[in-house]
Amino acid sequence: MNYISTRGQAPKLKFADVLLAGLASDGGLYVPETLPTFSQEEIASWAGLSYAELAYKVIKPFVDDCIQDADLKRMIDETYAVFKHSAVAPLKELGSNEWVLELFHGPTLAFKDFALQLLGRLMDHVLAERGERLVIMGATSGDTGSAAIEGCRHSEHLDIFILHPHNRVSEVQRRQMTTILADNVFNIALEGNFDDCQQMVKDSFADQSFLNGLKLGAVNSINWARIMAQIVYYFSAALAVGGPHRPVAFSVPTGNFGDIFAGYLAKQMGLPISQLVVATNRNDILHRVISGNDMSKGELVHTLSPSMDIMVSSNFERLLFDVYGRDGAAIRDLMDRFKKEPVHLEQSRWQQVRELFDSLSVDDETTCATIAEVFAETGYLLDPHTAIGVKAARSCWRDKSVPMITLATAHPVKFPEPVVKAGLVSPQLPEHLSDLFEREERLAVLDNDLASVQGFIASHVHRG
Repeated sequence: MNYISTRGQAPKLKFADVLLAGLASDGGLYVPETLPTFSQEEIASWAGLSYAELAYKVIKPFVDDCIQDADLKRMIDETYAVFKHSAVAPLKELGSNEWVLELFHGPTLAFKDFALQLLGRLMDHVLAERGERLVIMGATSGDTGSAAIEGCRHSEHLDIFILHPHNRVSEVQRRQMTTILADNVFNIALEGNFDDCQQMVKDSFADQSFLNGLKLGAVNSINWARIMAQIVYYFSAALAVGGPHRPVAFSVPTGNFGDIFAGYLAKQMGLPISQLVVATNRNDILHRVISGNDMSKGELVHTLSPSMDIMVSSNFERLLFDVYGRDGAAIRDLMDRFKKEPVHLEQSRWQQVRELFDSLSVDDETTCATIAEVFAETGYLLDPHTAIGVKAARSCWRDKSVPMITLATAHPVKFPEPVVKAGLVSPQLPEHLSDLFEREERLAVLDNDLASVQGFIASHVHRG
């Protein structure tokens, strides 16, 4: 399988090269040249598989022959063996035909574990085969960083540098990153917001000369392997509620569009998904462009759902590439204009987006009200991001005969403030994190200055 850039000017690559490259050399994002598709009969035959077995079925076509089958199976098995629930991604019923998909049973209690625990293993395997080292540089609004660090901390071939916005992630999120004291792990608290962190990563990929010969790799969802691994749980959830013999709907709390883009791909691959709902907080560029063709950045605000405090949704470019007929030049022009000014999609392209997605923006007050409402109804405690997903699901649900599944993207213990604001008792850390607040932290607080950050990275990489 070949991979191509959304901006049309980078060379085609195989999976292993895309895995290590992250961002394409023309600034675009890699996508498969053609998607694998599965028949309804084949999907139905997977109903009895374990999560790891299902993951192998879905992921194998994307990896193709770049990794031996036995090695790929072993890495997938190792990844999901560390999850705390035997089902890996269990469903919990909130009401009639209404479900949440619990994606927080991995080591860092967030959905990012599904991809990043595998990504670290895949990268280490390919680098070991090639005898190379890689410098990981990533930006996080909270959850990506800890999951990426957990996935890469044991690697002999990776140094990882994670940028997070200083004082704009929850304390649990921060400590999950900064208390990992491995020699190859570096946390940078940037005096700025998430979009500043993300732009710094993109600028560094565009000019890597500051590394003096070493190469950058990406763990953000600009890395195709992240999206690939997230496709699996859409198949898993659909099979659990009777798919593919019946359609299913999903509501996805998302800021960077990667998680719901995986759902879009699952649909393209043959899974009968009747509805995809984009759930956002007040940083609502995705809702504005879907509902009103308003693709303007606006001011980034700090909310009670900080993992979605994003105004530049990188993965939306992958969708636009499809909507614009895979015209790299058109996407290049659109994204260049978006850097400087608000843009509007061509009417026919926007109509395609409208047909593919519903959306809702939810403010902090409504988020807390939804946490309280669901707890009163069911005794089930939602994290704020999942609460936004549930509110959007209930508001946008077109056909109540179709199961509606909201992706529960994080454990509520990571975000105690909105739980308390909802009038409920602050959740307790699980046993493996019970001493988190006593652990030593290590981080560097740096100015929002590209040269300072790149200088820090260049002076701390291992060159052995």
